[in-house]
Amino acid sequence: MKPMTYEQHLDEVTTLITEKYDLADEAAIQLVMRAQADDFFSGHDDNPKICTLDRAHQDARDVFKKYQQAAQSGSKASAGKLK
Repeated sequence: MKPMTYEQHLDEVTTLITEKYDLADEAAIQLVMRAQADDFFSGHDDNPKICTLDRAHQDARDVFKKYQQAAQSGSKASAGKLK
């Protein structure tokens, strides 16, 4: 499987979080940005060969698990209830 660029990998992780965990785009972006600020993806930047689709699925799961409290207020379901 051909590796993605670092930026493509982050985009894919964000997309997977929105699809798998029913989060609004902005909430998923915030999760990925928080993970990036915590150096969660530092190994990916150092070794782009690990930026694969399989790894994106794993990272989406791990980022959501680690940062889900921040995401709970950004679910698509709750976004429709906010005014």
